[in-house]
Amino acid sequence: MNVDLSPEQEQLRDAVRSLGRRYGHRYFVEKAKAGEHTTELWHEAGRLGYLGVNIPTEYGGGGGGITDLAIVCEELAAAGCPLLLLVVSPAIAATVIARHGTEDQRKRHLPGLADGSQKIVFAITEPEAGSNFHRLGTVARRDGDDWVLSGRKCYISGVDEAGHVLVVARAGDENATDGAGQRLKPALFIVPTDAPGLTWSKLDMEILSPENQFLLYLDEVRLPADALVGESLDAGLPALFSGLNPERITVAAMGAGTGRYAIERASEYTATRKVWGGRTIGTHQGVSHPLAHAAVQVELARLMIQKAAALYDAGRDLEAGISANMAKYASGEAAALAVDTAVQALGGAGMTTEYGVATLLGAVRAGRIAPVSREMILNFVAQHVLGQDKSY
Repeated sequence: MNVDLSPEQEQLRDAVRSLGRRYGHRYFVEKAKAGEHTTELWHEAGRLGYLGVNIPTEYGGGGGGITDLAIVCEELAAAGCPLLLLVVSPAIAATVIARHGTEDQRKRHLPGLADGSQKIVFAITEPEAGSNFHRLGTVARRDGDDWVLSGRKCYISGVDEAGHVLVVARAGDENATDGAGQRLKPALFIVPTDAPGLTWSKLDMEILSPENQFLLYLDEVRLPADALVGESLDAGLPALFSGLNPERITVAAMGAGTGRYAIERASEYTATRKVWGGRTIGTHQGVSHPLAHAAVQVELARLMIQKAAALYDAGRDLEAGISANMAKYASGEAAALAVDTAVQALGGAGMTTEYGVATLLGAVRAGRIAPVSREMILNFVAQHVLGQDKSY
């Protein structure tokens, strides 16, 4: 396995790192505390082509893969600016539309996703259906040529910033019925956020982030036929799964970048802070070893992220699914460890806003839960790697 990036990818990493550091964590925190969005950073990243690196060139993108987008996610996070909507809009929505959308949908949405002028967020989770999408209560029914959607969604990121939301619903298959009546299969719909009947309310979260979470309500939302992703309902399940591996890989990359950021901040502090005589506190193994351990875990996670992205870009979806889940697990654990260790190494300074590590505690803790919990990943690995019976 070649662990070296291509020259173009190295250039991308350097360029994104430079952009992220020009804004930095202070910018990220100030936006979050003011209830504002990182609009300036997003638009500049779009103008420079970083948001569309994985989108085909014929639609205004860079023609790269998830490896390239993971680099963008990681480097912005390593600069203290972990942007969740990178996962939602370019990784999930753009991938789904590029792979399974109609040609009209690709032409309509991908150029705007590539240059950052358009955001499409993703709505799958429901109050009664978290990891189990088979229990989705949001239903789409035919009414003439239209579709009508009704249901509820929760923990939907960035609805207030987006022009559209990619909604996962269950739709009727008119050609098949089961013992309970009409069979329903997953389908994806591109829904304008100003559609009549679509409303939302903000969830108060104990996470410092400029990107907000929402409850979403769909009350008889009427959509034209071409809102359905793909040419038919048969596109629904493949389209849904095509977005999940990029989601896990880019979330993992963001976590790895956050871990790098925390370790760098702590290392700078411990290499200069002197308490006992003329020696820095980093010379004491009780300080340096935990940071070194965290650095090892972050680097191991980065290797699994690189493997998962390479497999995905090579079209090896089954293998990519296993690696993407492992990468997400490893990164979630490593990021949480890195931030907690950094706070401990800085002592009281670690809890201040000025030193910029405690501001990430909520986000990295959430990374062990979302978009799929560590426990569900362990279930997946036990079944698909260890050959154990399915436990859920």
